[in-house]
Amino acid sequence: MIVGIPKEARAGEHRVALTPSGVKALVHAGSRVFIETGAGHAAGHPDADYQSAGATISHGRMEAFARADLVVSVHAPTPLEYQLLRPGQTLFAFWMLPTLRSEDVRALLERRITAVGLEAIEDDAGYAPVLTSMSEIAGALAVTVGAGLLLNEFGGKGILLGGVAGVPPAHLVILGAGVLGRAAARAGLGAGADVTLLDINVERLRNAMLEVGRPVTTMLTTRPNLEKALSFADLVLGAVAIHGERAPILVTRPMLRLMKPRSVVMDLSIDMGGCFETSRPTAFPTPSYETDGVLHFCVPNLPSVAARTATLALTNVLLPYLSAVAERGLESALQQLPELRRGTYLHQGRCLREGLARALGLPPEPPAQRSAGM
Repeated sequence: MIVGIPKEARAGEHRVALTPSGVKALVHAGSRVFIETGAGHAAGHPDADYQSAGATISHGRMEAFARADLVVSVHAPTPLEYQLLRPGQTLFAFWMLPTLRSEDVRALLERRITAVGLEAIEDDAGYAPVLTSMSEIAGALAVTVGAGLLLNEFGGKGILLGGVAGVPPAHLVILGAGVLGRAAARAGLGAGADVTLLDINVERLRNAMLEVGRPVTTMLTTRPNLEKALSFADLVLGAVAIHGERAPILVTRPMLRLMKPRSVVMDLSIDMGGCFETSRPTAFPTPSYETDGVLHFCVPNLPSVAARTATLALTNVLLPYLSAVAERGLESALQQLPELRRGTYLHQGRCLREGLARALGLPPEPPAQRSAGM
């Protein structure tokens, strides 16, 4: 099988889909790999390392797409690049299809490609290995970045996250007790912040307390509790996610006005549409903006600022799925790996995610036919 790895084109994206060691594993298994020149440079992997691993360096983005049976990317191609795709091609990427326009999804269906969303791959228990690897990094990074945003020079109110003797720490409120939220809670407690964690599920809150420890305060995400938490928060992290679906909006603009002036919100659900009504995607070097006196940070690819770590983590969890497709073929891999099947949004002109089909007004694939067709 021919595998193509394009260079990431999104502004501020420094990751690459696979490390040279990941490429070497595919080559040793019999695949031919084309990687666009410079794809791994920002993550610390020069072209020479990929050549040593057995890859062929492609000097144009079009070649990485045109030659490949299997394209592997961090971000999915933009609608302007759909013309590069051909029927029967498989693309692994963070597609975030529920956030796309209906006409863009229809255009992909017409191309008859297979779109596997890295964010949607999950096992029977709901564990999403690829998303988890990035969420752990994003949660830890969010506290580091958020601590900076609270400082005067970055637009904040001039609060030290962990406080000092005689001065209380900042109030960190985290919306969502998933992997990202728990990682942020651990990092926040480690930095000395006063941490409050909200979720709609009591069991998740209980598990978070066991994992993170008693210093974290937990609350159910009811409207009164959410408004109370916003009123005392200095820094709010939105870490709400529903696998394969758009993130729900939890904080409306009127609710935002409950926050103290120059407080900070970080919408870490922005890649799936965002959980604050006032959120819009941002990018470095200007990652924040102010709305109603509250500083907003809404960078969708936060793990990219730790590109080498993130690329290694991504390769660790992604390589087994790529190897299965490359060695067994797509249909066989989908049959044998239910988690991969769940992550497949589109397959040869069919929409396989019922939630996506409903949200975009597309005809869903009947469940029986969907399983048989795989």
